Amino acid sequence: MDTTTIRYEKEIRNEQVMVMTEIAIGKWRDLMSTLDRDAANTHLRLSIKGGGCSGFMKELDFCDTKDISEMDMVTEFEDVKIVVDPKSLLFLHDATLDYHDGLMGAGFTIEIPSAKNSCGCGDSFGM
Repeated sequence: MDTTTIRYEKEIRNEQVMVMTEIAIGKWRDLMSTLDRDAANTHLRLSIKGGGCSGFMKELDFCDTKDISEMDMVTEFEDVKIVVDPKSLLFLHDATLDYHDGLMGAGFTIEIPSAKNSCGCGDSFGM
């Protein structure tokens, strides 16, 4: 196992659900501190929506504890909670959430190995 990646294995159809890198965990904590948000009740929601040039778009958003439904899956990476709705989970079961900081910009990224293709900007993908 890569030392920069913390893996929490939850089994759905014998597949790992997702991975969040240590860098992404640290950046999420920094963001909560910078924005003065209640980290215990503010979570990261990952979702997949129809659209984009390749068919599906990846979305990241804040999610308050009160907005988590019974159908949502919540995965914990240390003290960071990732919330995913059941339909999006079909696409995100093998995803890696990371944070990149470079000359072309900085931000969270979602890499989906099972995607068949993606657009040039990396925001949309096809299955």
